Amino acid sequence: MVIYRFLSGEDDSAFCHKVTKALSEGWLLYGEPHYVFDAGAGKMRCGQAVTKEVADQPYDPDKKLIDYV
Repeated sequence: MVIYRFLSGEDDSAFCHKVTKALSEGWLLYGEPHYVFDAGAGKMRCGQAVTKEVADQPYDPDKKLIDYV
């Protein structure tokens, strides 16, 4: 089974660390990063989709994605 996450945050080094941590845990980049201007906060926001292949198991919407192995 393939699981999907969308990481998002302010366009700063903390966001880059969030993506790097996901990659170090076996997640793979999926598609291009996205950028949007948050006019209310006056800041750029970014997002990156990641996917991960996990052992076949029943999908449970109450289970945290990081708990799938």
